[in-house]
Amino acid sequence: MPLNLSHFRQRLLDELDKVEQSLQSSQSAGETVILDQSSVGRLSRMDALQQQAMAYELTERLQLFKRKAQAALNRLDGGTYGLCCQCGEEIDPSRLEHDPAAVFCLSCMGERDTAHHGH
Repeated sequence: MPLNLSHFRQRLLDELDKVEQSLQSSQSAGETVILDQSSVGRLSRMDALQQQAMAYELTERLQLFKRKAQAALNRLDGGTYGLCCQCGEEIDPSRLEHDPAAVFCLSCMGERDTAHHGH
């Protein structure tokens, strides 16, 4: 059964919209923490710095997902969506349902994980 490409295109576009909204809201959380000791206590500053670091991490993850989703849209446009970028075999549609930006079939993903972790 062929993949419903319009379904995956819409899922990716919806996810990109959510990512853009999250990026906009996380930017305000990642603004510079002012260290004015007369107005903010030491624990409040530490909390603010921790919040800033978490916002930065979230922004990094969102940016990574945004790049992956845009690459998936490019594969859709190029006619290679749903094909493993390593072996060229079709990626299981249930895997794409779970992660529409997936680039590897389960077999190749397993090989990459094993090689990456040195097992």
